[in-house]
Order: sequence, then C-alpha cells, then structure tokens
Amino acid sequence: MSPTVTNRVKELRTGRGWTQQQLAEAVGVSRQSINSIECNRYIPSLPLALVFVRVFGCSTDHIFTLEK
Repeated sequence: MSPTVTNRVKELRTGRGWTQQQLAEAVGVSRQSINSIECNRYIPSLPLALVFVRVFGCSTDHIFTLEK
C-alpha cells in the first residue's frame, strides 16, 4: 500500500477568510484545482507545494502530511 498525502489547505485558507478563488489566484491555479487539493483528490507538485508554503508562510510539514 502506497503512502497518501493529506493537507491542511482548506483550514489555512478559511483561517485567512479567503475563498477558493482568492487562494487559486494567489498560487496561480484554477479554483477547481484548489477544490481537488482540499478534497485530497489531487496532490500538488513540489513547485506548487512550495508556492503554498510562501503564500501561507509556514513549513511544508505544517501544510502537507505523509500518511502511511
């Protein structure tokens, strides 16, 4: 069984009072991509994950968790 990646993107986004569209514009993807990431249907690439780190101002480990 391969590990899965979970994330706190929705929690961090709503904590800032942002819509999915606002976050999408901040990281340079579509609103649909944000929805897929928040629902754990899509795991962002490393470059995109690093953009989330910049936008939220926290570590990758705080945003993304590798689950076994």
